[in-house]
Amino acid sequence: MSDTMMPKCFNQKSKPSNFCPGCGHSLVLKTLGFSLDKERLADKTVFVTDIGCSLLAWDYFDVDTIQSHHGRAACTATGLKLALPKSNIIAYMGDGGGYAIGLHHLMHAAKRNEPLTVILVNNTVFAMTGGQKAPTTLKGELTETTPGGLFTEDTPFLGPEVLKGIVSSGAFVARASVDNLPQLENYLKRAFDTQKSNNFSFIEVLSWCPVNWKKDATGCIEYLNNLKNYFKCGVFTDEA
Repeated sequence: MSDTMMPKCFNQKSKPSNFCPGCGHSLVLKTLGFSLDKERLADKTVFVTDIGCSLLAWDYFDVDTIQSHHGRAACTATGLKLALPKSNIIAYMGDGGGYAIGLHHLMHAAKRNEPLTVILVNNTVFAMTGGQKAPTTLKGELTETTPGGLFTEDTPFLGPEVLKGIVSSGAFVARASVDNLPQLENYLKRAFDTQKSNNFSFIEVLSWCPVNWKKDATGCIEYLNNLKNYFKCGVFTDEA
């Protein structure tokens, strides 16, 4: 890919891709890069990655970057915002880091209305460790730890739907998908504007995972459409 097709804030010395073929993280990160360029925020941004597939983003951007422990991206970002209040702080994580081990940090950051932006990529599995069941796994979904399908009464965790009930007025909570990048870019702008206004912002992004879903391109597109029947995309806070 030519440099003219890449965000200016990308680290050009980075490898072309650290992710598995077809992974949606690359689309999320490229859109994030263009958004940082468009909003002229790269020189003000500190990027915090979680453990998991999200950590592979650590050298994509020519911005200050910190890798946190698993599930601690939100609280690390909180500390950075307190120390650097004029910075644009982004916490980047997967559904495992955000909705399992790190859920308490995420929810309390939202409850306290911390002025930072959290981006959570939801592919319904613990992807880096081999595709185990995650808090977002659908009923009947095949994973390494549910090889016969998930047949319990446990329902997938709905992050934006939960957070909308605890955030303060002025916060921004939304869900997007890797098959609608213009919508994601719009939500990123709104999230950054929300942080500028000293409020909390959160975007969940539905993403495909061909390796762990064990599906080809057509299968991934079809399954992502299935996910959107349960995980509804849109804005969950007031439109004001």
